Amino acid sequence: MSLHQRKKEIGSAKNFFAACILLYLNNLYFATVKDELGKELADLHLLKSPALNPPVAKFQGSGENDRIEKLIYQEDEQRVYINKDKYFEGIAPEVWNYHIGGYQVLHKYLKDRKGRIMDDAPRYCRIVTALSKTIKIQEKIDKIYPEIEKHLVDF
Repeated sequence: MSLHQRKKEIGSAKNFFAACILLYLNNLYFATVKDELGKELADLHLLKSPALNPPVAKFQGSGENDRIEKLIYQEDEQRVYINKDKYFEGIAPEVWNYHIGGYQVLHKYLKDRKGRIMDDAPRYCRIVTALSKTIKIQEKIDKIYPEIEKHLVDF
């Protein structure tokens, strides 16, 4: 039964008990969706989700130099160069520009390691994947939230 049908049923319910059951079903539906998305986000952010494999980004380039020297994001190539020879590819602009707590996540990760050897490239690729999937989940939440909010406001 859709949310609209359930709301209609609540309005025409003959007794309080039936209305309570229908409201419970509405709340259960939205709580389940919210809990599933919340768990999915937590697993992604802890880098424990099976959805992180295979990663969307790859560490590429030639030569032996893995030192993080200069960060350059090439939007048209969807690459982040860490030096003249090495780069991560498969990084969409919305993922590169994603901010948490005022920080551009992917840029800050590399900037904090500037001057060091990139010895955790697989982890960075998993972070890219986690952010990419986070953006998709946020879109789902944005899509269902008005219905949840309307339901809460109507009651």
